[in-house]
Amino acid sequence: QLVESGGGLLQAGNSLKLTCTASERTRGAMGWFRQAPEKGREFVGAVPWISSQSTLLANSVKGRFTISGDNAKNMLYLEMHNLEPEDTAVYYCAARPDAKLSTSSDDYIYWGKGTLVTVSS
Repeated sequence: QLVESGGGLLQAGNSLKLTCTASERTRGAMGWFRQAPEKGREFVGAVPWISSQSTLLANSVKGRFTISGDNAKNMLYLEMHNLEPEDTAVYYCAARPDAKLSTSSDDYIYWGKGTLVTVSS
């Protein structure tokens, strides 16, 4: 089970940190996706395992978002800086059983219910 937290309402230019808590130790890739109103689910970033320093990020968030994880706490983080109104979306945490990085939501098996981030201009 994956549970996201940390969403909220904030003004553009500010920062926010999301947390994904896994109910048990994860051994495969974990990722963040987002879905804006009336749009499809979009890849944000992923790591091959929860504490990996190797990160794959979408071009739209490179330089602003970072992903990190704490293996001991089974937590994955998404730090978002210089937020823009276009970042407004429900943010989802996802996991898969192997360490293959993928930008496709179809490749992830486990999903949280999401946390809403709203960025005002």
